[in-house]
Amino acid sequence: MISLEKLMQTPVCMMTGEQLAMLLSNLKLLVGNTTENKTEATTPMHLAYGIRGIADTFGCSIPTANRIKKSGVIDDAISQTGRKIVVDVDKALALAKEKKPGALCK
Repeated sequence: MISLEKLMQTPVCMMTGEQLAMLLSNLKLLVGNTTENKTEATTPMHLAYGIRGIADTFGCSIPTANRIKKSGVIDDAISQTGRKIVVDVDKALALAKEKKPGALCK
């Protein structure tokens, strides 16, 4: 009898029908092991695009979003190439929370 680890290393074309059946019957065990190893699930990034995205994130007008961007408070959350602006929403909100409320629009 072959262990599951060794069976996983064997190409499917080289397996007998019995080995393939054993592998498929133990698929739940194999999938369970891989999900246990991935306990550090990455959380999806919340992204916003453009000045409109900044305005939607902070619930403000476009001119106020421009002032927030120009203030430099959320610069670490902004990635800009040319005219394309991408904002990491979670990071922007965290940075804004650290600053004084009046510092965003100055």
